[in-house]
Amino acid sequence: MSEQVSMGDPGPTGRFGDFGGMYVPESLVPACIELEKEFRQAWADPAFRRRLDNLLRDYAGRPTPLTEARRLSDELGVRVLLKREDLTHTGSHKINNVLGQGLLTLEMGKTRMVAETGAGQHGVATATAAALFGLECVVYMGEVDTRRQELNVFRMELLGAEVRPVRSGSRTLKDAVNEALRDWVATVETTHYCLGSVMGPHPFPWMVRELQSVVGGEAREQCRALLDGADPDLVVACVGGGSNAAGTFAGFVDTGARLVGVEAAGGSAMGHGVPGVLHGMRSYLLQDEWGQILEAESISAGLDYPGIGPEHSYLADVGRARYEIASDEEVLAALQLLSRREGIIPALEPAHALAWLVRAVRSGEVPLGSTVLMTLSGRGDKDAETVMRALA
Repeated sequence: MSEQVSMGDPGPTGRFGDFGGMYVPESLVPACIELEKEFRQAWADPAFRRRLDNLLRDYAGRPTPLTEARRLSDELGVRVLLKREDLTHTGSHKINNVLGQGLLTLEMGKTRMVAETGAGQHGVATATAAALFGLECVVYMGEVDTRRQELNVFRMELLGAEVRPVRSGSRTLKDAVNEALRDWVATVETTHYCLGSVMGPHPFPWMVRELQSVVGGEAREQCRALLDGADPDLVVACVGGGSNAAGTFAGFVDTGARLVGVEAAGGSAMGHGVPGVLHGMRSYLLQDEWGQILEAESISAGLDYPGIGPEHSYLADVGRARYEIASDEEVLAALQLLSRREGIIPALEPAHALAWLVRAVRSGEVPLGSTVLMTLSGRGDKDAETVMRALA
């Protein structure tokens, strides 16, 4: 590992090595510049940070526990520690980001938030924050995802948000991002785009990572308390856009821990993609020979995205993190394994991380006796119907 690798401030260009940037229509450039300015001021303001910390503690339920998965560890032969983001209010790590962006929306004097969502967890979290702060909320969701995540659609509507199904393109997360960006272009004077992952134009990849770094910061302290000052040998998290992984990795990038992100096999931008531009950023993307974006495929709506956050592309290029894949079949088996060994039903997204870990331990890639931190980014309630149909 190079001593120079860090997850710091990308500066006004928003570049992580060759990746990132601000590839947006001219009409959105002032909004991105304003957002960067407002976030820098807020992030440096002790009063803003105290207000956010208080919300994360008293409303979201932080710090989340570090759970030792003893029966799973005995079966695999490695010590598995779970960072329990599934225990936050709304059931995933997404609440960390939206509480920060909701406060920022108020700071900017805007009255409306728009968001994209795939699995629905970011949409639910955004609708939750909008209800808390008294903001209007519109969530764009691919029509395919509205069908496989009906419960989350109902939750968003119950919270007062308007859910707008997207019927263009592949009708999944990529297309929901497109529509949310179009909305933002047309309504930027009153609207903040609450982007849910470490993707999009600068400052979103950096801002979302900073807001999610609470996960890695807590996990590092908890691991050192449990491991007598040591860090885990391996840190693993699922990756779609990659916000839970980026937040986790931020706590360990300057340690000796191996960092592994796990993508869906049918949406592996790192495994099958090439650098290109999509949704305002330069990153690894699934493309055909003419540069057209390909559709990602996954049993998990949250990982059904044809790209990856630009900072993940940078970490891969410099060799600080590795990006692996898990198939739908492996994911279903891993979800059942954790459910039956630990009484914890994970969302399909973090089940990808466990699926890779199981395979890597059994192949000898992860040595027996290793200590592994895995971020359990969400709970499995939302996926119960999908899993039930798949197993049937």
